[in-house]
Amino acid sequence: KAAVDAMRKELGRINIRGKVVIGEGEMDEAPMLYIGEEVGIGDGPRVDIAVDPLEGTTICAKDMPNALAVLAISEEGAMLHAPDIYMDKIAIGPGYPPGTVDLDDSPTRNVERLAKAKGVPVCDITACLLDRPRHEKIIAELRSIGVAVRLIPDGDIAGVIWTTDAAQTGVDIYLGSGGAPEGVLAAAALKCTGGQIQGRLLPENDEQVKRILSMGIKDPRRKYNLDEMVSGDVIFSASGVTDGSLMSGVHFRGDFAETETVVMRAKTGTVRRMKTSFRNIGLKMKGI
Repeated sequence: KAAVDAMRKELGRINIRGKVVIGEGEMDEAPMLYIGEEVGIGDGPRVDIAVDPLEGTTICAKDMPNALAVLAISEEGAMLHAPDIYMDKIAIGPGYPPGTVDLDDSPTRNVERLAKAKGVPVCDITACLLDRPRHEKIIAELRSIGVAVRLIPDGDIAGVIWTTDAAQTGVDIYLGSGGAPEGVLAAAALKCTGGQIQGRLLPENDEQVKRILSMGIKDPRRKYNLDEMVSGDVIFSASGVTDGSLMSGVHFRGDFAETETVVMRAKTGTVRRMKTSFRNIGLKMKGI
């Protein structure tokens, strides 16, 4: 709740006419930052906003790596309005020919094409997946052909972003299903840095199909590419909550709290890293 409060306060100060298209919950089921909520001063440009104030709730609670606070801002109508259901995803980093991976192909074929494009044997490829029983077959198939598998407990936005800097993170490809809102946020990061992603919504019942249709999506089983998930100019920002491969988490130094944030923009192709100290916030956050 504190993360949502802080993000909503900051959004309220920006000179935009913003609308939350991916938020903390469906309309009327979250107290703030719900889908459809309007934020900003109200006399600036019209923009769409996607937020995940705490990506990796469980890993944050357990003080595990790679919990993030994430936000993306795009031109109005430029981000897929994804409901809070599962999405099947596949993503790789920049520098590969278009169509190197395809959601409709097997994990083996995708990894083989990626390895060929990278100029390495299949055994030099590392795949990242959420550690879930639903991924057991994919994991077994990847391991059977010699692919290294990195399993993460939560935080698949970070998992996708890792593919953009394989030299540092060691992750070449992201596979498997996770949250659809997280898929769009990850696509926003890839739009800024390059790379490829495809996603397909995975409704589990008629109620979820109705929810998809109510959000203006005509084909619930459509396969989306990067430009269909996020188009035009977009700004992506992520701050570390716990230490991770992408950035440091929040650290308290006496009366100060130190944070690290990465900010990306599609139009300029820039990636900026910022370290910030917040005076007196440490004691307040600890409830003293």
